[in-house]
Amino acid sequence: METKTKQQTELEKKQKVTITGAEAVVKCLLAEGVDLLYGYPGGAIMPVYDELYKYQDKLHHVLTRHEQGATHAAQGYARATGKVGVAIATSGPGATNLITGIADAQIDSTPMVCITGQVGAHLLGSDAFQETDIVGISTPVTKWNYQITKASEIPEVMAKAFYIARSGRPGPVLVDITKNAQFEEFDFEYKKCTSVRSYQPVPSMNIQSVEAAVELINNAERPFVVWGQGVILGEAEEEFKTFIEKAGIPSASTLLGLSALPTKHPLHVGMVGMHGNYSPNKLTNECDVLIAIGMRFDDRVTGDLNRYAKQAKVVHFEIDPAEVDKNVKTDVAVLGNVKETLTAALSLLKANSHKEWLQEFRNLDAVEFDNVIKNDLFPTKEGLTMGEVIKQINETSEGKAIVVTDVGQHQMVASRYAEFNQTKSNITSGGLGTMGFALPAAIGAKMGAPEREVVAVIGDGGYQMTIQELGTILQTKAAVKIVVLNNEFLGMVRQWQQLFFDKRYASTVMTNPDFVAIAKGYHMAANRVTKREELATAVQEMMQSKEAYFLEVCVEKEDNVFPMIPTGASVSDVRLK
Repeated sequence: METKTKQQTELEKKQKVTITGAEAVVKCLLAEGVDLLYGYPGGAIMPVYDELYKYQDKLHHVLTRHEQGATHAAQGYARATGKVGVAIATSGPGATNLITGIADAQIDSTPMVCITGQVGAHLLGSDAFQETDIVGISTPVTKWNYQITKASEIPEVMAKAFYIARSGRPGPVLVDITKNAQFEEFDFEYKKCTSVRSYQPVPSMNIQSVEAAVELINNAERPFVVWGQGVILGEAEEEFKTFIEKAGIPSASTLLGLSALPTKHPLHVGMVGMHGNYSPNKLTNECDVLIAIGMRFDDRVTGDLNRYAKQAKVVHFEIDPAEVDKNVKTDVAVLGNVKETLTAALSLLKANSHKEWLQEFRNLDAVEFDNVIKNDLFPTKEGLTMGEVIKQINETSEGKAIVVTDVGQHQMVASRYAEFNQTKSNITSGGLGTMGFALPAAIGAKMGAPEREVVAVIGDGGYQMTIQELGTILQTKAAVKIVVLNNEFLGMVRQWQQLFFDKRYASTVMTNPDFVAIAKGYHMAANRVTKREELATAVQEMMQSKEAYFLEVCVEKEDNVFPMIPTGASVSDVRLK
């Protein structure tokens, strides 16, 4: 026994190596399987960058043109791959520039680890050059954060950061490292984190809850499923598809749930929400059992809560207990990862069909087609519509592309009309609604899934918020296809001004630059479409390009997105015009 203990001690000594905190950060990233990260260097994080230089053969750092771009690129990478995205920045403004992306990742449940440099520990609280309390600032928008002041803390904290970011309901974590901790030497040893005291990432499944939920579903005459991104995050796409097919239930997606189920699946009845489809919004208030799967009853989905599905029994499959009964009162809550809970439910679920109920959705689909879709996808007016651009992208890509959207009218049009044939194909900013998201997120998505076509669909307003990331494309050669739908307005705000503010277009008219010339300035192939007859050829040329490509499509200036549920209205009050 004594000899074995000595051997173990010798082995442990050999495993430990004396290195600096900065090198430890890099070794931690490698131990977590990170091979790509996005960032921007500066004084307080320079020791880590010096080590990144030495490890270029194992760890690729992408220099974005702004720290916000780094977070969105990390988000795009995470959403396309299911892995943890990593962003890194210096202290002060470098760190604060990460906040928008961190907040976006928090509300959209995106796994991300952000590393920031900080002034030396002896200077904390002295208002030193480029000192900000980034831990205090980021606390409301992170899943967890921590400030490291000693090098010896780095392995344990980094392991914990990755575990928390990816486990349970994913989210962003921030690790702030003082400069002295980056320079200090210590005996490095890394152990992956597998649990944290008092943190239960996945609640235990209660089989009685599953049984109660399935009983309601089996006895329902007009059941209706609304699913969200939890299906994708839980890697439960197959279980979900089998579940709805066995029970024959009409199913609608939230904005972030899109692509978990193929768009043309016979039970897919569209998207719910403010600019979602007519039938699922309207019939939410006519179902008898509402089954929410991996979604959080966001206000854009529910409209007026006092008039939301009051006639229905509500079953909620959810991983985060905080979301249960937060907005909508649940009759049965089934806690746990939906991959596990849906599997448990399947064995109890009766095979069923609800053809007459499904036909009610299809009847209303016909109403929406006649009033909205026909005009969007098959217009007879002179001006180009946003919808026909998305339709052309569908036809050319065969629904196989990852579509990354910014925020605004184009986002809603793309979410309504884009066709998705495989999961993780819809990447957008949902809960925070961050203009400027799409361009850097598309870079991250393309680098995470280089074998897939990535098309960024962006409005002329949001595009200019992170247009500098064209420089990142120039440097990385990421073959992103960029489509800017230019209506020379902040379109969504203008639509509201038209409908609710008597057409007082206050500060929404855009005087835009020559987008094609700017793209060419970054040595990118570029084209502009102003006429319908040019569209098909231009989109085909873009999609056939093996390199990055920019396409500007000049669309009708005052084209609106319908259906629409006005703020504060019931989902039953959805407007077609």
